[in-house]
Amino acid sequence: MSDSHNPGFPEETKEQLEKELGAIVRWEKDQKDLWFWEKLGRLPFMLLDKLTPKGIRNKIGQAIDELGSYLQTGGRYLVSQKSVLDTLGRTAREAGWQGEGLGNVKQAGLLPLAVMDSAAAGLTDSRKKLAVVQGATTGFGGLFTLAVDIPALLGLSLKVLQEMALCYGFDPDDPRERVFIVKCLQFSSSDIVGKRAVLEELAEYDGASGDRQLASQLQGWREVVATYRDNFGWKKLFQLVPVAGMLFGALLNKGTVGDVAETGRMLYRKRRIQHRLQELENSP
Repeated sequence: MSDSHNPGFPEETKEQLEKELGAIVRWEKDQKDLWFWEKLGRLPFMLLDKLTPKGIRNKIGQAIDELGSYLQTGGRYLVSQKSVLDTLGRTAREAGWQGEGLGNVKQAGLLPLAVMDSAAAGLTDSRKKLAVVQGATTGFGGLFTLAVDIPALLGLSLKVLQEMALCYGFDPDDPRERVFIVKCLQFSSSDIVGKRAVLEELAEYDGASGDRQLASQLQGWREVVATYRDNFGWKKLFQLVPVAGMLFGALLNKGTVGDVAETGRMLYRKRRIQHRLQELENSP
């Protein structure tokens, strides 16, 4: 596949891209209309902290610390780029592309939005099914397995967001993209004020000021992860009940991963559209 064009696919027009961008902007506005008592979600974790033995609390803390290494180096949370590129290539061939495969992330970024969307939807469905199994397994033991579920769900959420990044031609190995991924994680679980703040931070993420903001954003990763953990506490409340927590855990993990995937898909899709509009403006 050439790095300069998309053989076999018609070029997307400025009007088409602007229409798609408008749909994402409307989605962003809808995300701000949350129920006013969303912050009550933190209460179950206040209870959890009091009831959970110190050893289990330490394990949760260690898992959160590992996310710091993800931001710095990717750590063990990095996904296989080849697997996602193979999925994109297969989806492109089903849409009529005659190429043999995608060699890198840059080539993935040249695919039509329809191909990117289809691949992202397929990966989302797969991860939601995995979340159901994970939630049911960790929900069986109530309070103590919930302590295991928190870092496991964080890890799965990070994987999903990296896959969304790759689907839209962005490289999660790039430290700037790892910051963007954690911001997506924060957005998916924040209240109205938090969502507005994240969108303002990401509005000019690819602009000239983006690199200057990177250092400060990296320093705030721990607060982001702590907020994520606290904010889905309300959704996890009924998972504290042993055995019955299997059902709640399965449903709630599926919903959480679905929300995270949608956030990643919409925000990365927005950036890809903005990049293409910029290219059209700069073309002779």
